[in-house]
Amino acid sequence: QVRMEESGGGSVQAGGSLRLSCAASVRTFSSYSAAWFRQAPGKEREFVAGISYIGGSTYGTDSVKGRFTISRDNAKRTVYLQMSSLKPEDTAVYYCAAAYMNERPYDYWGQGTQVTVSS
Repeated sequence: QVRMEESGGGSVQAGGSLRLSCAASVRTFSSYSAAWFRQAPGKEREFVAGISYIGGSTYGTDSVKGRFTISRDNAKRTVYLQMSSLKPEDTAVYYCAAAYMNERPYDYWGQGTQVTVSS
């Protein structure tokens, strides 16, 4: 069983930045792909960004491209989401997820961290 634990959420004004972190419990995290999802109140969960086990990244929605960056540090078994130029519409609970290599769906999920952006 792989445990994922997010941190770094909080409240910020529009235009500000936050960096989310997600620590994985598995020693072989370098063999896992990871991703960030978010869910705003009353909306479906959406894919924000993913990073493969070899480091290639993808972004799920045009609204975050150029503002959000996903990265990973396998030595720390951690995946990051750097968020800049935040907008009120980025307000959501952000979840990290992981899967072995490129298997889908993502099997392992964190509990989520709240990000609130005020105008």
